[in-house]
Amino acid sequence: MEHLINLIDSMLPEGLIHATSILHATPGELIVAAGILLLAWFISWTMRGPLLRMLKRMLYRRRHDAFYRLLFNRLEKMGRPLRLLIVVFLLRRAVEIFVLTSVLDTFFYSLYWFLFFWFVYETVQFLLYAFLSAKIRRQRTARMELYNLFLNITRVFIVFILAVLVLSHMGVNLTALITSLGIGGAIVGLSAKDTLTNFFDSIRLVSEDAFRQGDWIETSQVEGFVTEMGLTSTKIRTFDNALVTIPNSVLANGYVKNWTRRMVGRRIKFHLRLKYSADLREIDRVIYEIHEMLHRHPDIVNENKLRYLRRMKKTHESGLFNLEDKYGVRRTLLVYLDEIGEYSMNILIYAFSISVNWEEWLRVKQDVLKKTLKIVEESELELALPSQEIVLEEEKGSAALMQKRDGAQV
Repeated sequence: MEHLINLIDSMLPEGLIHATSILHATPGELIVAAGILLLAWFISWTMRGPLLRMLKRMLYRRRHDAFYRLLFNRLEKMGRPLRLLIVVFLLRRAVEIFVLTSVLDTFFYSLYWFLFFWFVYETVQFLLYAFLSAKIRRQRTARMELYNLFLNITRVFIVFILAVLVLSHMGVNLTALITSLGIGGAIVGLSAKDTLTNFFDSIRLVSEDAFRQGDWIETSQVEGFVTEMGLTSTKIRTFDNALVTIPNSVLANGYVKNWTRRMVGRRIKFHLRLKYSADLREIDRVIYEIHEMLHRHPDIVNENKLRYLRRMKKTHESGLFNLEDKYGVRRTLLVYLDEIGEYSMNILIYAFSISVNWEEWLRVKQDVLKKTLKIVEESELELALPSQEIVLEEEKGSAALMQKRDGAQV
């Protein structure tokens, strides 16, 4: 670059060189700096405009492929740090023509690595999303919270590496710094004990697979859907649409009831209360008809509808645990005379819907209730209502006195 500046200065008249001496720069230096800045602007405009549009057109033609469709959406975010890295590099070349102090050198060095790691982070994020979308497309289970945890750890790791590179470039002895910060590090570690505990508990929650993003969970304090699992806390959206943030240590050290982890079967349970009747055959007939209605119901679980479980590829694990308990499958179907109450005979109806979706479960439950009431209506039995009988008894003396009064009046 110095050779180019000297060449330009030698081609210009000497008077022009003296005219620019007030700026403490030669015409060659000014021309080269202006050319570098113009080149930086042109490259930035090209990468942000024509080049980006051309690449998007190429990717749009292959939009049927999920990989290229995702790259189309992430291309601008991935290209921004790369474009800024080129611009900052050219800007440094222009600045160092005039002056470059140690402070500016450290600033540009830090900016180089920051933009490079920004590009690396966006690339890693794109690759993770591409892998995640590929798993979803193949209808395989994808743990989104695991990807978020990996991205968070990657972000922390990048910040740590960037700090080490900048301090090393500034000439700081990292070994001596770490040694001198031994006591201070212990104090910081004690003050950040809860943060570290939450961080390791988040890893424990992910490894134990207690819940995933999108699951409906219930704890001793809150109930709702998991929206995000962070490094130190988990965000839950409650049913009244409030967002609750809970430290991961609270979730890791308390009970978590996961309502989403059930493959087949959401419970339908109620008692049918009937008036007292001595006709046991009619009671048996009603119980039998209700049982048959549930057994034939297309949305109620029974043995015949779950035969595919025997063909599951995971049957080799059945020696270690019960498959139905692990994957959340319930097929119990019970209809029995359960209680003799104060005013009614209570028939227990206990079954499971095939769907675990709440709205679908409500529809199935409503249909079961209607059909049960229809069976009772067509029988000789009647539904019982709470009733109370009061018997009044008079004393013998009061009764005799009343008879005398009645006789006197006659």
